[in-house]
Amino acid sequence: MGQLQQADSVGAVAAELAAEIRALLVQNTANVRAVRRQYTRQLKQASSAFMLNLARELIAEYEQRWVAYELIRYHKEAFQALGETELEALGQGIDSWWTVDAFGRTLAGLAWLQGQVSDELIDKWAQSEDRWWRRAALVSTVGLNMRSEGGRGDVPRTLAVCRRIAGDHDDMVVKALSWALRELIPHDPDAVRNFLSQHEEVLAARVKREVRNKLTTGLKNPKAAS
Repeated sequence: MGQLQQADSVGAVAAELAAEIRALLVQNTANVRAVRRQYTRQLKQASSAFMLNLARELIAEYEQRWVAYELIRYHKEAFQALGETELEALGQGIDSWWTVDAFGRTLAGLAWLQGQVSDELIDKWAQSEDRWWRRAALVSTVGLNMRSEGGRGDVPRTLAVCRRIAGDHDDMVVKALSWALRELIPHDPDAVRNFLSQHEEVLAARVKREVRNKLTTGLKNPKAAS
């Protein structure tokens, strides 16, 4: 693909990108990301509307959800155009741990961190009947706390989501709750200890075990590392 031309349609670009990924001899993360980076460079001057439509096309027609999210994440104008409506539209269809984590880590958490979506939106997800949206609420807190993503540590907002979901024993949600609490430990271990103590009776055993392991040893599963 050359530089984006005015005549290039969303459908044409999506089809070409998807075809390049299908043509890869090995479709691993590194190789697929290399294709995505190529398109990020070539689409640098594209409008935010074009990029959002391209992401939707890649998801709907080619099941390239992760690539679609990264194209938005690394296009400044497109990412800044994300509001609650746009974000939820891109999250429609999340139905596995990897689709949720791609959505939460790549888009939702950072949009929340940057004030583009509200606490109320994340709280709505935390109360959803859909396990995957509840997981998305927890994964979004990771963006508040991971230094590599610009997170500075946000105890009140992280624990508000964790508190809402503390008694949830769905396995996919439990694993995300453990993750959310463990990411908060470097910022405020005492707050995490207090949370465990306050919710001892309702928390799943996995959450208590993994988070306490992290607090005392620095590892989620110290035996597995030995």
